[in-house]
Amino acid sequence: MREESTGYVYIMASASKVIYIGSTTDIEHRVHEHKNGLLGTFTKKYQCHRLVYYEELEDIEDARLREIEIKKWRREKKIDLINKLNPVWADLSLTLFRS
Repeated sequence: MREESTGYVYIMASASKVIYIGSTTDIEHRVHEHKNGLLGTFTKKYQCHRLVYYEELEDIEDARLREIEIKKWRREKKIDLINKLNPVWADLSLTLFRS
């Protein structure tokens, strides 16, 4: 039996609305890595430092499948997904991770 771990699919964005989609079991830590340039070159190069969308799923496998699903969509559909939750593209991490 596999160990269950909550999963998250998330979208990071730049000020010019370049987006990056990923999944993780620890969204707070992953967002910290993106914001501080500790991960791959895409988010660093395009300055995708704002968490503009996320979903919590039952486990990481569900999150990975949702990530793959969203990545297959046309850009317009991805933008609509963000706009439904966060029409001003605010950085959700500023309120999500308050200590």
